[in-house]
Amino acid sequence: MVIGADPRAGLHERSRFSEDFAMTRTILFDSPFLLGFEHTRDLIERAAKAASESYPPYNVEQAEHGGVRITLAVAGFSPEQLQVTVEGGQLVVAGKRDSADGRSDAERAFLHRGIAARGFVRTFVLAEGMEVTAATLEHGLLHIDLARPAPERLVKKIPIRSAG
Repeated sequence: MVIGADPRAGLHERSRFSEDFAMTRTILFDSPFLLGFEHTRDLIERAAKAASESYPPYNVEQAEHGGVRITLAVAGFSPEQLQVTVEGGQLVVAGKRDSADGRSDAERAFLHRGIAARGFVRTFVLAEGMEVTAATLEHGLLHIDLARPAPERLVKKIPIRSAG
């Protein structure tokens, strides 16, 4: 940042960088020399979208036996308001928030509103073979445990034929 410069200039530069990066990514994968890489492009786009989301905050931890634990801060949500699904190689966590007393926000007169009362959808791209083993809600934290099953060792015997 340049001292004395317009602080909004940095925001414009960052957004321009994001646009240039997105354009470069699109142009790169639209090359005729990269036919058949649509899956890779989709994977990169899903990961970029997931990284841009910021609510709710989360942690990803290495668990025992090579597993992974994702913890999301979902204070105020009940288990009935949360949904955890796996679709197309993505873990999707969704929360739908209902008013506790049944009144809509239009019917309330907030003097200060600092508690987020919105629903969310957060996606995580899963590595191939990762499986969700459990989801538990405890003290406002949603813990999602994932495991990677040990790969089966596949040995294939190739017969040798004589050339004569």
